[in-house]
Amino acid sequence: MRMSKRAWCISVLLFCAGCWLSVQAEQVLTYPDLVRRITGLEQLAVLPEPGEKCLQWSSYDRASKYEDGHYLAWDANGDHNGCLRKEGDLEVWGEMDGPGCIWRIWSAAPGEGHVKIYIDGFSVPAVDLPFAEYFNCTQIPFNYSELNHVAAKGWNCYVPIPFQKSCKIVAEPGWGSYYHVTYSLYDQETRVPSFSRDLDPDSLLALMNANETLKSRGVKPVYAENRKEGILDADLAPGDCLTVAKLKGPRAITALRVKIKLDADEEIVRNTLRELILRITWDDDKEPAVWVPIGDFFGTAPGANEYRSLPSGLIDQEWYSYWYMPFEKSAKVEVINEGTRSQVVFIRVEHSALTRPVEKLGRFHAKWHRDAFLPESPERKIDWPMLITEGQGRFCGVMLHVWNPKGSWWGEGDEKFFVDGEPFPSTFGTGSEDYFGYAWCDPTLFQHGLHNQTLCTKNKGHISVNRWHIADNIPFQTRFEGYIEKYFPNDRPTLYAATVYWYLAPGGKDPYQAVPAEERLGYWYPLVSNGVKGAVEGESLKVVSCTGGQCTVQDMSGFTEGEWSRDEHLWWRDAKEGQKLTVEFNVEKTQIYLVRLAMTKAPDYGIFQVYLDGHKAGEPIDLYDKVVTSTGPMELTVLSLKKGKHHLTFELVGNNPKSIPSHMLGLDYILLENE
Repeated sequence: MRMSKRAWCISVLLFCAGCWLSVQAEQVLTYPDLVRRITGLEQLAVLPEPGEKCLQWSSYDRASKYEDGHYLAWDANGDHNGCLRKEGDLEVWGEMDGPGCIWRIWSAAPGEGHVKIYIDGFSVPAVDLPFAEYFNCTQIPFNYSELNHVAAKGWNCYVPIPFQKSCKIVAEPGWGSYYHVTYSLYDQETRVPSFSRDLDPDSLLALMNANETLKSRGVKPVYAENRKEGILDADLAPGDCLTVAKLKGPRAITALRVKIKLDADEEIVRNTLRELILRITWDDDKEPAVWVPIGDFFGTAPGANEYRSLPSGLIDQEWYSYWYMPFEKSAKVEVINEGTRSQVVFIRVEHSALTRPVEKLGRFHAKWHRDAFLPESPERKIDWPMLITEGQGRFCGVMLHVWNPKGSWWGEGDEKFFVDGEPFPSTFGTGSEDYFGYAWCDPTLFQHGLHNQTLCTKNKGHISVNRWHIADNIPFQTRFEGYIEKYFPNDRPTLYAATVYWYLAPGGKDPYQAVPAEERLGYWYPLVSNGVKGAVEGESLKVVSCTGGQCTVQDMSGFTEGEWSRDEHLWWRDAKEGQKLTVEFNVEKTQIYLVRLAMTKAPDYGIFQVYLDGHKAGEPIDLYDKVVTSTGPMELTVLSLKKGKHHLTFELVGNNPKSIPSHMLGLDYILLENE
């Protein structure tokens, strides 16, 4: 049957319209597009499409389960080697159906065993490297110092690895211990490239640019139009609420800059930055979307701790925020002084026109809280809520302030993210420091575009850490619950305060209210040194030689059966019988001394012969005990010591039959008393 000309034309038009609609529905992301998301703060405001997710594979302890409505072994802590399943000698870390993209790979101890990533069903892996070489900048394209870096013993890789159909990750024996793999999944209509290490010039250039942006963090993103409004040297009396800017939309705040004339006293500064409140309200909302103590808002607390990250920081006494904050009708930026002193504050607000329809954009939220919405179920009492919110949006990060006056490692707990009502978290971590991108409770301060430890003194007192989810933000359609496990109770005391950052569609539920000043202030106190007078601290001694094992400093403040001078000792572990540890100490004056040692006893400690300047000093010391405890000062010997340097040597000679044969040693201090 022959088609009429009119019918033929209609068929052609319908076919073309179908093709056009198909093209319109399809999102195409090139590799440079994906790389730009690593630093793309503006992209965060775009509300997620249905089907967009961010999840994580990790080595968390698989004893933690959700079965028949109950959370089982929810505090299980053997997080070093969990996996999806085993195939012979291989560990399968994860399997994903695409399209999607791996954004972050992390480990605490990557080894030489290969980790292989299979993309889109190909039999040859797209990446096949010793796990350590994902991080150590020796392999292209994993050779960018900011995208592949070590921060306080945490190994981080931020090179995107996209896949169109599928991804499978397997690890060979010897890969190491502890891993995270954070990845996004997109709607099936999305098109992304299948990753190859043989990247084209444009892709390599994009990686280089992202690396440079992270390296030069603190530099404001460039927008086509940029206006500035602000108040210079405003004097806020106690109780004052100052309107910094009232803006008409649709627009977006692109930067906030703050300077405050601060007191020289550190404790007054800490209080001042908790007393001043930043409050921002969007459109016709009755409640503010941003309510945060002004210091905490910029990602570190308490006090003025200089650091630089991608969205916020403090440089040369000026705080900056580059979070992208769109609004439709209006924006009102206010500063409130809830303290008892007048404060001189300078704030500048920068804003620009929108580049996308406002209907596609969420509103920026940031709230500060302590212990809000703790879980009622005893099964989940370990879960400390960072953020609970309802609606459509994206979780973009957190700054956690920990007050831990007794010391010891506070952050053993895993992060757990429940998205859109899922009963088991699609992100389940391996430890708090792992979530923040470092490892082994290392107190070393570090700065990076995407994660930072801005304040820490041997994990005792104040600790401040943050992590920004930029490319690896967590999209949600109806609800988000983000927790981090908290092992120590408040009455220890170990106390958490969080500032959380997220985007939420208008009409979503932000349940966080203003927190009274009495809850923000006064819950910390000056730390008092508990050092033994005149002691030569074991942790401060120079290690002259160690013929085997590892020698480090261990925090002892978490052990309750004894007291250690300054809450630390020199810790020798993994030694074998016959091996020796030699340390050096200094004598100020030639004379006869009574030499005392304070050491540690424990179920897995050994028996040691002590030598002073190469000569035996007393009988072997058995350091076994049923509990971890301090020996207190023990008399070692009486002899004449000349002014100058001397050596103390410990030789492992055996272990108590009752002990766990780990042969460890702890030296608290040496005490020289005039005889």
